Amino acid sequence: MKTRMNAFAVAPEAVNLMLEFSKKVEALGLEPSLRELVKIRASQLNGCAFCIHMHTRDARAQGMTEERIYLLDGWRESPLYTERERAALGWIEALTLVSETHAPDEDYAALTPHFTEEEIVKLTIMIGVINSWNRFAIGFRALHPVTARSEAA
Repeated sequence: MKTRMNAFAVAPEAVNLMLEFSKKVEALGLEPSLRELVKIRASQLNGCAFCIHMHTRDARAQGMTEERIYLLDGWRESPLYTERERAALGWIEALTLVSETHAPDEDYAALTPHFTEEEIVKLTIMIGVINSWNRFAIGFRALHPVTARSEAA
């Protein structure tokens, strides 16, 4: 895979607008662990290796366990996620795959026992932001860092 362009070098003002917006969304008050779950799960659904790499690294730095990171793709079958997280994960999937799901009422209803209306708005904005970054990274073929492995002789 070859990178298509360095958008940061080509249009720094435009990219900085996106970065500034992302930082403001981060500061809206949702808990850090939930924010990382949002970013990782949407990136998994979109197949964005660059963002999966970045956000799993960030989640580890914040203390998220490897087990929770590894099992995120199978969250429905794992007891490792709280009811609040499970509701958010369902909403992430509904919105990330919106052309398929059309954001079903049951996924929205699952949020209401665990999130205030204000938090649902914040969560929805956060999901939109990571989906935008996924499209940005995938569209320009952003490459995640690769650590060279030494092979055993």
